Formats: sequence, C-alpha cells, structure tokens
Amino acid sequence: MMKVGIIGSGTMGSGIAQVAATAGCQVNLFDANRAVLEKSKTSLERILIRLIEKGRIDTSEKNRIQSNINYVDSLEELSNSDLIIEAIIENLEIKKKVFSELETLVSNDCIIASNTSSLSIASIAASLKNPKRCVGIHFFNPAPLMKLVEVIPAIQTSYEALEKSIDTISSWGKTVAIAKDTPGFIVNRVARPFYSEALRIYEEGVASFQAIDNSLKNLGGFRMGPFELMDFIGNDINFTVTETVFKSFFFDPRYKPSFTQKRFAEAGYLGRKSGIGFYEYDENNQIVPLNKSETNIGSALSQLIFDRVLVMLINEAADALFWNIASAKDIDNAMTKGVNYPKGLLAWADEKGIDWCVNQMDQLYDEYREDRYRCSPILRKMNREQKNFF
Repeated sequence: MMKVGIIGSGTMGSGIAQVAATAGCQVNLFDANRAVLEKSKTSLERILIRLIEKGRIDTSEKNRIQSNINYVDSLEELSNSDLIIEAIIENLEIKKKVFSELETLVSNDCIIASNTSSLSIASIAASLKNPKRCVGIHFFNPAPLMKLVEVIPAIQTSYEALEKSIDTISSWGKTVAIAKDTPGFIVNRVARPFYSEALRIYEEGVASFQAIDNSLKNLGGFRMGPFELMDFIGNDINFTVTETVFKSFFFDPRYKPSFTQKRFAEAGYLGRKSGIGFYEYDENNQIVPLNKSETNIGSALSQLIFDRVLVMLINEAADALFWNIASAKDIDNAMTKGVNYPKGLLAWADEKGIDWCVNQMDQLYDEYREDRYRCSPILRKMNREQKNFF
C-alpha cells in the first residue's frame, strides 16, 4: 500500500487526502492546527454520508476510505511517506521552509510535491538538498470531483520522479496534463482572458456584468459567466492570481489586472462569501435578480461580446502551445477537465477556422493598437499553411 503524506488540511488538502484514500493509499493528513484537522475529519464524514445517500458508495466503502486516513499534527508522522503533497498557503518562503524541514525526515526515495497554482516549482525545489525529487502536482477544487491534475516538472526534477508522479496520479483516476514550469502553468494562464477581457468589455461601457455573463453562457455553453465565476472564486483571490501572473510575466500587458476588480476587492465586495460582489446574493447564496433592461442588449452585441472573449481565450491557448507550455491535447484537456469549459479551446479554434481567429485578433489590434491584442505567431503560421490543431 502506497504511503502518502498531505500537508495542510484545508479544503484542498482534505480533498486530495480523500482522493488518495479512495484509491487505496495509506494517507497521513498533517496540520499543525488540531481544530482544523477535526474540521477536516467531520467534513469528510459528511461528504461520505452524502455519497451513500446518492447511492455512489456503501457503508463498507465509507469505512474503508476513512480507515485509510490518519489525522496527524506532527511532521515526523510523514517520515515513512512514498509521496508528500504540500497544500498550504501560497507563500514561497513558507513553502521552502516546510520543504527543507521535510527533507530531513523522509527517505531519499520520497517525492516531495507542491500543489501550488502559480509559484515557481524551480524555486521551491531549490530549497532541497536533492531538488531532483521535487515536482508540482496541482489539483483543482474540489479535488475529488475535478478530473484534471497538472503535473509540473521543475528544471531540476528527475525523469524518475516525474514518471512516478504521473503514474501515481493516473492510478488515482485523474487525467494528467504535463505543464512547463511557467506562471499559471496551463489553466491559470490560459483562463486569464475569460476574466480580464470580460472586465475590459464592462469598463468600456459595452454591457453590464449580467449581459456579458449571459453572452458567454447562452452562445458558448459556459456553465458560469466570468462575473459569476469570479464571485464564486472570490474577487480577492482572483485578483491576487491575476496580479501574480502579471508580475511573473514581467508585466506583459496581456495579463494586466483590472481596476474594477481591484476596487471591488478593496471594498470587500468579494462575491458569494461576502454576500455581494459583481452580484448581490440572498440568504440562500442565490443571485438577486436584476432588472431585465440591464441584460437586454440584442443578439448582435451579444455575439460581439462572445466572439471577443472566445478569440482572446483561443489566442492565449495557442500561445501556450507556441511556447511549448504543454501539448495541444493537454491544453484542451486542462480547460475542459480543469475548469469545465464546454470545448477545448484549440479544438474550438479548428471549428471556428484559424482564419477567423487571425482576423478577429487583427481587428482588435487595429482598433486598440495595444500589445494586449497581438496575434500568436502560431495562428499566423497555421493560417498561411492552412493547418488545424487537430
């Protein structure tokens, strides 16, 4: 039985522990805060009872999963681990300190991984005397439900550590997407325009939050519009990720944060968790209906909004491929299985036509003359050669 250590018993760490335990691993879930550990244990009990009620598991399976997880408040309890996944605060110095301490406790063969969504794996690995054992293993929330896991090798990561990580995560029933160690990896990089271009459209006075959301949902089949999703994630969290990616890409204007979102975060309008964000929420956490006049913008404008956000997403996905961040298959898998996009963006580009993508980007650049709207070189090349992504 594989022994897995999880550091951090918050929502993500607890979710990863559930995934590993369900797959038959012996899990030690660590947190220095005993109260948080107890909360995690209670939460798992509630989740598993709900799964029984839905007929997805029986009582014996519930007991098996729970028996595979030990809740510990000492790092020494992780010393016999084959794999450790850290899921704590997104602070590089804190992570490096934890990794350095861990290395003194575990065997030479133990892989030490980080669930970071945006920090440099190379920087984290550099805190170890043997950085070859370090890799990024990035789950998506909620970990038991989301099929995608990004696996990110640092430049120091050994082939053996990478292959073992991929094999392990695949054996847990997850779809692995291998990503280069660059800011945001695949999903948090490629998804930026879903939020940023929607915010830009609003700031230009083109349409309201709800009208923009409706355009993406009705015409594109997205489960949530960008403003609904930002409220769901939390405007403070989403803005911080955007700001981090912007700085990490040396202030590339394509990732420039929005003043609207910054002001909403500063005002405490964080979304569902504060009761107000881009929308207001009732006591059941449902959106308070708006006046229909705010969303009645006509089909032509709705199509323009959808096309603009979609082509920016496609352009970002294409550029990730151009820079060898991941394969075309992994990029599309990441977006459909990591954030539930209705289609892979590169497959969507093939469907719309590469010429359409290039023309849309060029029209935006001609109008704004901003580097934000530069067309990815790979789209131009494919258009000349009349090629598709798939």
